[in-house]
Amino acid sequence: MADEDIIVGLRVDVDTFRGTRDGVPGLLKILNRHDLHGTFFFSVGPDNMGRHLWRLLKPAFLLKMLRSRAASLYGWDILLRGTFWPGPDIAKKLAPIIRDTEAAGHEVGLHSWDHHRWQMHMQRMSAGQIEQDIRLGVDSLERILESSPRCSAVAGWKANQQVVVEKSKFGFVYNSDCRGESIFRPVIDGVEYAPQIPATLPTYDEVIGQNGITADNYNEHMLGLIVPDRLNVLTIHAEVEGIVCAEMFDKFLAAAKARNIRFVPMSELLPDDLSTLPIDSVTTAPLPGREGWVCWQASQLT
Repeated sequence: MADEDIIVGLRVDVDTFRGTRDGVPGLLKILNRHDLHGTFFFSVGPDNMGRHLWRLLKPAFLLKMLRSRAASLYGWDILLRGTFWPGPDIAKKLAPIIRDTEAAGHEVGLHSWDHHRWQMHMQRMSAGQIEQDIRLGVDSLERILESSPRCSAVAGWKANQQVVVEKSKFGFVYNSDCRGESIFRPVIDGVEYAPQIPATLPTYDEVIGQNGITADNYNEHMLGLIVPDRLNVLTIHAEVEGIVCAEMFDKFLAAAKARNIRFVPMSELLPDDLSTLPIDSVTTAPLPGREGWVCWQASQLT
């Protein structure tokens, strides 16, 4: 690795049945072509993402759907999934794809059991319900991979201090549940928990259609946000960069290589000695381009 390389953690969120079935194989081919690896966080339970359609009654969500052209981006099979009929169980039907991802050398972690339920109802869940939801996902991945997942990243960055506490029961080496600027050790009520690796860069749906950002200049805009001497973590989605925007993502990786930008699994961002990481905590606050609140690295909001 050249000294001037800029290292970026690559986080791949897999939210849906279609994203797993079609998007993940597409991304595996693209990443293999560029000789790159990343961290894939899988949703493994029922795909009920179509229930988000009820949120069209909220102006902020409707505006985001229109701005990101969600119907053409995700497909109606995703947007209606679990609305008029039960959503399919992702892990039961698509386990070979999850195994193929790990076999290709990528890091595999837990995203969610039921992505829609977590994103919409997590803030009202009790500690026991949060633990049970995580356990369902962990058990599912254990059956598929014959080993426990070593990392996790909540759906939609919907997390709070209780989520951090409940996740400590599952032996994750690190979690990626918040937005922020640096890797840190969360401390809650005097207790230290597994490191958090925040996402630092915006996602496609957060910036497209905003401030003059279009498909024509999206890659250049995102490359301009990646800078040396800081934590860079890019989150992509199997449903976006793996399907509709696959050609654009392929060009993005080629352009990044020309700028000495190299993508790695998120665990490679961790220092050998975790005790050198700073202490911080998590809190919740809004995020521009995204409806509602997300989890934040607390020091970034002071």
